[in-house]
Amino acid sequence: MAAVTELHAYRDEVAGCTRCALAAGRTQVVFGSGDPGADLMFVGEAPGFHEDKQGVPFVGAAGKLLDQLLSGIGLTRLDVYVANVIKCRPPGNRDPMPEEIEACEGHLWKQIELIQPRVVATLGNFATKLLSGRPTGITRVHGQEQETTLGGRRVLLYPLYHPAAALYTPRMLDVLKSDFARLPELLGREVAPPPEPVFLTAVTAEPAVQLGLF
Repeated sequence: MAAVTELHAYRDEVAGCTRCALAAGRTQVVFGSGDPGADLMFVGEAPGFHEDKQGVPFVGAAGKLLDQLLSGIGLTRLDVYVANVIKCRPPGNRDPMPEEIEACEGHLWKQIELIQPRVVATLGNFATKLLSGRPTGITRVHGQEQETTLGGRRVLLYPLYHPAAALYTPRMLDVLKSDFARLPELLGREVAPPPEPVFLTAVTAEPAVQLGLF
């Protein structure tokens, strides 16, 4: 409960964020929505027109497809948490700029730290590259989970195509459905804790005479 209260307090704090120029053109910050204690967290790219107006991520056509995909594995928005890499809409729904991601990513790290998900599913290139720390595009890594540390905890990172990419492409939709179908299995998987740090014991050097070197 303390983490939930802290997440809500952080949401209220972020509502006035002015870390980058996007603050000047937004209607409101789109912080995130869903279960603050969810085991499964989705991370998308950035708010669009409808998200900026309503203050909730994934409420347009891509959001409706996300709802359908969740329903296909027996889940709803109330069972998961959904957020974006950046919290304000870029003008004209353009791609986020590197400086905008850099300014905003701390908000996402804090969300992950407070929510403590077991599986973080990235939707599209921007979220995948940021959270994996690798430049590899979504086409090559979708559906391939990896253990990593996010928010100070070990999680399964699971890259997925962004639902917007599958809206009008049946082949892409089939791939997305197939990748989604593995989520229940991943949620049931145990993730190994991070290895304990190894501390080397300092060895006191003996005088050369005692070692018999002279």
